[in-house]
Amino acid sequence: MATLDFGGVQEEVILPGEFPSQRLAEQARSEKICVLGYGPQGSAQALNLRDNGMNVRIYQRKGGKGYEVALKDGWQEGGDLFDRMEDVVPGSSVIVNLLSDAGQSETWRVLEPLLQPESMGKAKALIFAHGFSVVFSARTGVTAPPAVDTILVAPKGAGSTLRKRFLEKANCPASFNVRNDVSGRAELRGVAYAHAVGINTLYKTSFENEVYLDLVGERGVLLGAIAGLMKAQYDMLRSHGHTPSEAFNESVEEATQSLYPLIGEKGLDWMFQAASATAQRGALDWSKRFEAAVKPLFEELYKSVVSGKETEKVIQTQNDPGYRDRLEHELEEIRRSEMWKAGSTIRSLR
Repeated sequence: MATLDFGGVQEEVILPGEFPSQRLAEQARSEKICVLGYGPQGSAQALNLRDNGMNVRIYQRKGGKGYEVALKDGWQEGGDLFDRMEDVVPGSSVIVNLLSDAGQSETWRVLEPLLQPESMGKAKALIFAHGFSVVFSARTGVTAPPAVDTILVAPKGAGSTLRKRFLEKANCPASFNVRNDVSGRAELRGVAYAHAVGINTLYKTSFENEVYLDLVGERGVLLGAIAGLMKAQYDMLRSHGHTPSEAFNESVEEATQSLYPLIGEKGLDWMFQAASATAQRGALDWSKRFEAAVKPLFEELYKSVVSGKETEKVIQTQNDPGYRDRLEHELEEIRRSEMWKAGSTIRSLR
């Protein structure tokens, strides 16, 4: 394990090459892997495992969209695709719980009794891609079973990103933690699994840190805050007489198609250095004002996450029978907004 310096702060990171790739491949191939859930993350990880020649089977509830997608992806009903946990978990040595957060809570009473050690006392491994259910176990009921290797392998990207990078033979990093090491080989099993799905850089963390970061990020700069900033600037520009195309290009298109990719490739320091003198001075001055304005909101958000308030909202809404209809209404409002209708037109002209 390497210790890297991040601006004077030391962190432990598992880098490519720290474990011999042949040893990792042999370890992964020795496991019977069961992926629970065939949503965006489940489908990406399962397909990557299959492409790497791993022994993998899928659990997905029949009748849902995921089941139909799995069939289209070539998984065979009753062969490597099952709609009952009882038919696939007992014979698996590694169970990867990629069901939704609400789904993990709903199915735990079925899953937990199936996590018995294999013959000869070999402990199963239970892998999570998100710490939500375990960290907020008082609300979800999900625990880290004491007789099971419990491991966190949380890709730093959506399932589509993980799949795309795998096909491009590019690395996708992940957060990593071993909560329980019953077998004495939990770290090796976790790293081998990560390697098999295309993850070669693992940042050591805890289940708690991962879920706090993830919930804040989703509500913050990864989606919620960005959506709010874009909409606020677009509406302000429109209110001052700018056309939809002008407002969208300046609020979204130039950012996503030009600046953000460059920031990702070269860094924000490079972006400031490369900007024109006018853009550079204005951005440096106004960035401090935006930082001061939104920092209290981020503090409020972090407290809401750590307290479990955000968790309660997620579970309550997803268990509400009318939630799907309300969610579709909210999403339809975004689709029908002038801003994103303008976006659809502008994307067609790229």
